[in-house]
Amino acid sequence: MAVLDAVRAPVRPLGGFFATALDTAVAATRLPFPGREFIEQTRFIIRVSIVPALLLVIPYLGVVLFLINQLLAEIGALDLAGAAAGLVVLTNAAPIAAVLVVSGAGATAIAADLGSRVIREEIDAMKVLGIDPIHRLVLPRVVAMTLVSTCLTLMLSVVGLVAGYIVSVGFQGASPGQFVANLSLLAGPGEFYSGLAKGLTFGLLGGLIACHRGLATTGGPKAVGEAVNETVVISFMALFLANALISAVRIQFGLGTL
Repeated sequence: MAVLDAVRAPVRPLGGFFATALDTAVAATRLPFPGREFIEQTRFIIRVSIVPALLLVIPYLGVVLFLINQLLAEIGALDLAGAAAGLVVLTNAAPIAAVLVVSGAGATAIAADLGSRVIREEIDAMKVLGIDPIHRLVLPRVVAMTLVSTCLTLMLSVVGLVAGYIVSVGFQGASPGQFVANLSLLAGPGEFYSGLAKGLTFGLLGGLIACHRGLATTGGPKAVGEAVNETVVISFMALFLANALISAVRIQFGLGTL
């Protein structure tokens, strides 16, 4: 019995997460869609994400591309700085930076909000009134997280390429023409769509994890803080695992290098 309990302990939360994901998918087929809640959540996530995302991606990409360009300069291939910037920014840096900020800011707020509703028994009251909390509260938040993460990935891709151009051309002496001409050398439409797919997947996972952890809150106010902390840790772990899986699938099927 002790062995079974030890096995069940980590499996139960995972099963609950998949149950929440399935319930959300089912709720997405039901009308009417809670548009007002979706708009409010989208505005909130955008408001708390844009500035931190820019403050994260610019110095992060600046340092990474500077080091890559240093290596290229050592082997006399600095003109390939554009190719390196395109590959790094589109396939990994932009989607990861986007979801790190969205998960760190938006997901924690969602988990805290839903956790507070649980301990105030608002969720139970909604169920008594015949209102499905998954459809009314979870679905708009998950869709908002997914949409904002995808759009933020697009924005950070452009910002990252501009930052790469400034670092490579302005500080390290790369040729402006060669930088622009080589942008598509390693990063084509496949890499662009891969980055978008990562941003969408990361946002979806972050939204589902935040909503599930918030609704699974038990106890008093202390439990809400624990739910928020666990949301950040679990979201980041799921992010890097999903990034590795998507990259592995692309490499396995010959769709790209990262």
